[in-house]
Amino acid sequence: MTSPTSPDRSPTRSTADRRGRPDVVVILADDMGYSDIGCFGGEIQTPHIDRIGREGVRLTQFYNTARCSPSRASLMTGLHPHQVGVGILNFDDAPDGYPGDLAEESVTIAEALREAGYATYLSGKWHLSSDMDTPNDSWPTRRGFERFFGTLEGAGSFYQPRTLTRQETNVEEEGEDPSFFYTDATSEQAVRFIEEHDRDRADDPFFLYLAYTAPHWPLHAHEDDIDRYQGRFDAGWDRLRQERLDRLVKEGLLEGGTELAERDPRVPAWDDAADKEWEARRMEVYAAQVDRMDQGVGQVLDTLARLGRLDNTLVVFLSDNGGCAEEMPPESVKDFVTAFVPLKEQTREGETVVPGNVPGLMPGSEATYQSYGRSWAHLSNTPFREYKHWVHEGGIATPLLVRWPEGIDASVRPVLDRPFQLVDVLPTVLDAAGAAYPERRGDVAVPPAEGRSMLPALRGGDGPEADLFWEHEGNSAVRSGSWKLVRKHGLPWELFDLSVDRTEQHDRAVDHPELVADLESRYEAWAQRCGVIPRQTVLDLYARRGKGLPPE
Repeated sequence: MTSPTSPDRSPTRSTADRRGRPDVVVILADDMGYSDIGCFGGEIQTPHIDRIGREGVRLTQFYNTARCSPSRASLMTGLHPHQVGVGILNFDDAPDGYPGDLAEESVTIAEALREAGYATYLSGKWHLSSDMDTPNDSWPTRRGFERFFGTLEGAGSFYQPRTLTRQETNVEEEGEDPSFFYTDATSEQAVRFIEEHDRDRADDPFFLYLAYTAPHWPLHAHEDDIDRYQGRFDAGWDRLRQERLDRLVKEGLLEGGTELAERDPRVPAWDDAADKEWEARRMEVYAAQVDRMDQGVGQVLDTLARLGRLDNTLVVFLSDNGGCAEEMPPESVKDFVTAFVPLKEQTREGETVVPGNVPGLMPGSEATYQSYGRSWAHLSNTPFREYKHWVHEGGIATPLLVRWPEGIDASVRPVLDRPFQLVDVLPTVLDAAGAAYPERRGDVAVPPAEGRSMLPALRGGDGPEADLFWEHEGNSAVRSGSWKLVRKHGLPWELFDLSVDRTEQHDRAVDHPELVADLESRYEAWAQRCGVIPRQTVLDLYARRGKGLPPE
């Protein structure tokens, strides 16, 4: 199988051949928690994202893989991240660790769909290449995407993003325009891709991967968006967590009687929190980031509707991990940030950027570089425990929204509580498109896809059940039916019956030692088969090389 980089080499299809083959739009948010959007209980105004959910199917037990790069690797390939070389982030730790690049022995959704006659476009964040400066075989243009605009890196200023690229040309100078804002540029380019496709190749179906960096830190947002949330979070995280849970139950997304996870002991009660005005502002800016993303999603949906393509478009929306609890202490923020991307130390107007979570310094402008921290991530992940990095529910549970009126009658099952995870997206998309999963990529054999199509369940049926597995930085889990075995690195296994304890409050490991042993055995077999590198091996590797660990 080849991966041509120029659009004019793509196969074409007639109108008759395309009939029934949907366009596909996969929208990925970055570091957004389970209950942030409106149709999943949140206070943030997300009418366009909500439309996808309310006119489609909302999956309440869908899972990512707890971190940016691994989730993207799994989403793109239908394999677990360890199988494709991206077990932690896009750091090159070969030969003893993960190489940080998509493995040659994997096929992306874009490659499989392109071979089936789809045009393929990516607007937004890639984060699957260890070398982000020199074009190489792990860049999106060489992994099936005919056209690409976005960033190779995983984070950074929304005003002056590094590694901003068109096709394979660095265009960071576009960020020098005073009006440039990365979320807006991502949405606008997605709209242009659709419009130009409909103009030039209207009879062909297309695949658009719309990969936002929002609402990943830093807290950068338009003032008018921030103003809409002034005072909205003044009640504080304790009251708002309960209100979110109440709405989740009212929406039918969680069972009545669901127990709210205990407040993280590192999070103070809101009544005891210092700098309440600054704390509320942090969440206001985060909300504005999600709001701006939603506005962009609205532009994409409106464009599809105007061109008559919307109802035969399979639209999928999800997040790459749970809310992010990473703090940015001013005294160490430069070391933390530069592990990802060099910090922009001056604004476009020459003002000095003040990095770190400085109480009293209101975030949002280009001159700040802050995160919303553990306390608000705890709200984002309502009602669950833990955050990005961990594989308890708060780190891996994401809302998954699926809209496709011509292919799925959402009235049959508008809310789906069956467990699925990222490896199931590729088989679902290929199933909808009538595309085959290639057994080879060029001269290289490709492992079978790990997941299964969700279409039967989305259409009201059942289909085969499967065990689900996770590992990230030594945090490990396996879910079989309603039972989930999970542990933090270095700590004992915990066992939860998610049918009655979705928020993982009551450990049953002591009560069911045989079940613990069985699930642990399944996990170990999976980890060995999929190439999971033990966490201690990674720690030893970094110690030998005298390197600091990737940020956790």
